[in-house]
Amino acid sequence: MRIKPGKLSHKIVGMLIVFFLVATVAIALTLVISWQLEGVAAAINDAGSQRMRTYRIGHLMARIQQTEPLAEEMLRFDRVLLDLQQGNPSRPLSPPRNAEVLQRLKQVEQGWRETLRPLVQAYLTGNASERERLLDRFDVELEPFVSRINETVLAMERSYANDTDLLRTVQTALILLAILGTGVLLRFFIRLVILPVSVLDAGIQRMAEDDLTVRLPVSSDDELGSLAKGFNRMADHLERVYNTLEQRVEEETRRLAMRNRDLGILYGTTAFLSEPAPLQTLCEGFLERIKTALGADAGAVRLYQAQSDKLFLIAHDGLSENFTSQEAALSCGECLCGKALLGGPPLAFDIASPPVGMTLKNCIREGFATATAFGILCDKQRLGVFNIYFKQPQALSEQEMHLLETLGHHLGVAIENQRLKLRDKQLAISEERNLLAQELHDSIAQGLAFLNIQVQLLQDSLNKGRVDEALQTAGQLREGVQESYDDVRELLVHFRTRVHHADLDSAITAALEKFEGQTGIRTAFEQQGEGAPPLQSDEIQIMHIVQESLSNIRKHAKAGTVQVQVERLQGRCQIRICDDGMGFDPVTEPNLQSDHHVGLKIMRERAHRIGGEFRITSKPGEGTCISLSLPREAREVA
Repeated sequence: MRIKPGKLSHKIVGMLIVFFLVATVAIALTLVISWQLEGVAAAINDAGSQRMRTYRIGHLMARIQQTEPLAEEMLRFDRVLLDLQQGNPSRPLSPPRNAEVLQRLKQVEQGWRETLRPLVQAYLTGNASERERLLDRFDVELEPFVSRINETVLAMERSYANDTDLLRTVQTALILLAILGTGVLLRFFIRLVILPVSVLDAGIQRMAEDDLTVRLPVSSDDELGSLAKGFNRMADHLERVYNTLEQRVEEETRRLAMRNRDLGILYGTTAFLSEPAPLQTLCEGFLERIKTALGADAGAVRLYQAQSDKLFLIAHDGLSENFTSQEAALSCGECLCGKALLGGPPLAFDIASPPVGMTLKNCIREGFATATAFGILCDKQRLGVFNIYFKQPQALSEQEMHLLETLGHHLGVAIENQRLKLRDKQLAISEERNLLAQELHDSIAQGLAFLNIQVQLLQDSLNKGRVDEALQTAGQLREGVQESYDDVRELLVHFRTRVHHADLDSAITAALEKFEGQTGIRTAFEQQGEGAPPLQSDEIQIMHIVQESLSNIRKHAKAGTVQVQVERLQGRCQIRICDDGMGFDPVTEPNLQSDHHVGLKIMRERAHRIGGEFRITSKPGEGTCISLSLPREAREVA
């Protein structure tokens, strides 16, 4: 982040950098001085060793006849003298630093080069007599030369002492700098950081104690100053919020009360619309609840009829006869109500200044001040319009408009449900009539056709005077009438069983009891497994198949026992009707699959209608078994 000039971070970083630079320079200076002192100590030691080396050279010249040690000492003296002049970093050994040492050292080097060294060199190459003379001369020059070396060593020691004092001075200054810098930094941080933070903390403590009048002084233009400004802005905001808290609570309470009222209206109206009731009752109850909830003076519900393309007044409350007679039927698009049906937005308008399109003036003549028009919808299909009228000016809020619009959707769903229920009832009646027609066709119609033929034969026999044939025909007529009578009783048993028994097992048990009482054929019923019962419409089809099977057994099987099994396993339901009658061969039986076997065809159609599988298995002399399987668990209800 870029630091702007004048900010606290800039000040802190700048002061730390200055302190760091000063400390670094002081420490570097002490390091340089210490390194120099270390090299000067080596130089003092080597300079002192030159005195001993000078005396050793004189001793070797006086006592030793061999020249090799003397030459080595001379060379060693040269090397040490060179190190004293130039320094030797590998030891380390520092060269002289001040003018006095340099001058003294130059004098030593001059005396060595010009006086003593030539004497030693001549001594190494001379004869015995010359050596005596050279030794005497060397002894004369020795003491003054050693004195110059002593003076040089003393000069070096004084220089060393001065450097040591300087090092101590620098170190003392460094200590003082550290103390002073620490004090400066502490004062700096106390003034610029600690004190403002303490003030901020005190302000926070006061605010925690509900003192919303606290404000912080802004004493700088840095980060802490910005923080103080932000604290003051926050305190201003909290104080404003706290001062308006009661008002805001009242507003929120009022808003929640309105929402609870709207939810109560919505729940009550929805609960009423979900109850089974005629369409007229639904619309009237809807108007009554809306009027009571909103304090309206009148209301109306108009439903659209596509055949006539008109809106018909279905229910109303608080409207005069003149109003209802004139607006009993509105054309689609006529006045504002008719236009609201065409997909316009919900309307809530002042009668004194109505929107464009208000062609009828019945609302004005009725004395209303505010009128509304909301669509009645179901799945985006407009079914009609409902109106709410107020005699006093009423400004509906957006929330109330949304509530009324939602209620219009619920009324539309209720109306559509009524229509669907009526349609289902009509379909059920039509289906019942078709079933009854099938039953009549399968039983009574065929019997009456047979009786009609027999009556014609009887009339012909009587006309020809054939009494025996007439008597035989009369017997057949009596048998046909009895069979038709039995079919009628069987049909009555079928429908009563379906109506009076709520579950499939009870209905089958009742049907078997009636069958056994009418025919004397023994029956048995077996139920296996448990599962959800089939749909009621499926039970009706199953019972018809069972009744048709029993009827075929009674007419054709000549059985002594009938067994019915109902098995419910793994979401499957299977019904088997088996007898021990004469049976037949399904392969050789003619027209088993043809339309001449109307009863079998109808049973197959019933099984297909409920999504089942119908099968017939039979063998001559071993009876017949009819099986109905319902594999689809989706047709079961919990």
